[in-house]
Amino acid sequence: MIEAREVHKSFGSQKVLNGVSLKIETGERVVIIGRSGGGKSILLKHLIGLLQPDAGEVLVNGQRIDNQNEHRLLEVRRKFGMLFQGAALFDSLTVHENVAFALHRQGKWTDQEIRAKVTEALEMVDLPGIEDKKPAELSGGMRKRVGLARAIVYKPEIILYDEPTTGLDPISADSIDKMIVKISDRLNVTSIAVTHDMRSAGIIAQRILMLHQGKIYATGTPAEILKSTDPIVHRFVNGISDPKEHNL
Repeated sequence: MIEAREVHKSFGSQKVLNGVSLKIETGERVVIIGRSGGGKSILLKHLIGLLQPDAGEVLVNGQRIDNQNEHRLLEVRRKFGMLFQGAALFDSLTVHENVAFALHRQGKWTDQEIRAKVTEALEMVDLPGIEDKKPAELSGGMRKRVGLARAIVYKPEIILYDEPTTGLDPISADSIDKMIVKISDRLNVTSIAVTHDMRSAGIIAQRILMLHQGKIYATGTPAEILKSTDPIVHRFVNGISDPKEHNL
């Protein structure tokens, strides 16, 4: 479904991606872990074509997207739904208007069809009947779920999650993690999440990729990653700082 081949990306003198290669199969749930500022979100933006690599290739369904024009990229992005870190809702719009936003822009459906799709998406994230509320009336966990409803409303093939549980209390975070698994199974979508939260990664992932120093450093099931004896992986998953960094 998605492949990256030797992807490099720098911003000025800062090298963020240093030859990332990965393959993600159709219907797979993959979590990319790594330290804050390590390039996880930058990698995600390459997979959806929001950023172009300095070198390397990105393929979706076997088609390169890193060398396409904006019109072709728009077609590719319709395969994707995305839950942004802060849910990225429009404060001035109701929940219905937020979830329906992309549907209205595509201009393919009647208002009645759009209302039905929004209702279905909100029921899927366990938020029935809140269409008329504004984001300010919702808790952080509810806002995340509205963002998730917006990501799934047009039944994408791939959903990207950028730090889906950041800023949530542990119970709300657990609810979001389980909902991601439920929606992945129900819609049979390919799910890719980036996080530095190992508890979250363990719930969501069928396979974990660890990004370290701009490359995919380790890959395995959650159990394999959690039990890894590699010192870099072990320190990360157990939250142990490197002694060499103590004087930084």
